[in-house]
Amino acid sequence: MSKSTISTFELFQMFPDQESARTYFEARRWPDGATCPACGEAERIGTRKGGFYRCNACLLDFTVRTGTIFERSKVPLHKWLYAMYLLVTARKGISSVQLHAQIGVTQKTAWFMLQRLREACGNDPTELAGTVEIDECYIGGKEAAKHESKRLKLGRGGVGKTAVIAGRERDSGRVKAEVRDTVTGRNANGFTSRHVQVGSTIHTDESAIYNRVGGLLYKHERINHGAGEYVRGDVTTNGIESVFALLKRGLHGVYHHASPKHLHRYVGEFAFRLGDGDVSHHTMQRLERLFSAAIGRRITYAELIA
Repeated sequence: MSKSTISTFELFQMFPDQESARTYFEARRWPDGATCPACGEAERIGTRKGGFYRCNACLLDFTVRTGTIFERSKVPLHKWLYAMYLLVTARKGISSVQLHAQIGVTQKTAWFMLQRLREACGNDPTELAGTVEIDECYIGGKEAAKHESKRLKLGRGGVGKTAVIAGRERDSGRVKAEVRDTVTGRNANGFTSRHVQVGSTIHTDESAIYNRVGGLLYKHERINHGAGEYVRGDVTTNGIESVFALLKRGLHGVYHHASPKHLHRYVGEFAFRLGDGDVSHHTMQRLERLFSAAIGRRITYAELIA
């Protein structure tokens, strides 16, 4: 086995069937034995066949899927594990068409699986710290490329597009991102307070929307792109701009289109892959972190298409 990665062949050797994958997930979730996901009981747990358990305190029947994004899914757990492997190792993502062909499910099921995994990717409450680069980008087709009847004719730039504001921690490469209708000074300041640890140093460009980012809580350095300045000492936003470049290439080249309704999940996927799913971590560590993020999250198909 490689020091940092495992191949597809090695993954199949480790998890050839549903039972091996179930054992793996149970060991990650319950290292000291099964615990009721409803009441937290760990002592009065009865074991049944096929990975089922019964809590004799609240009488809940449960499995390792209960209370996770895998709940009520009929897809075998080793196929879920392979989907997770593809998501964390594919630099620009994996389409539902490719996933359905590789694991033998319908394209509709593959799309639902990937959306569930993306829902888990956004489950990270930790803050960015140290030097944090913050910038915004706009996702969507160009006005000039649209049919005449589809053009909004309200100007250039971000018109008709969906805004994404993101921050990248310089040392670790971890990324936090949010999807917005537009980026203003108010929500740029809100993004910073939600995702950046007080006392950190923030690097932005010269845009007026970042005028309120500094203040007493953060040290704020700016780079003036309008004057042709892109690096001044250690002040730059090149790191977060490379994140946006990867995001746009993935959306355009792999997914082709992501509606504003679901864009936050795709953005969360890319942010996870650049942070907890980064290649600096061993493949198994990345899978463990994605599974940990999947606990306590659930989204139904009805919620997705509503």
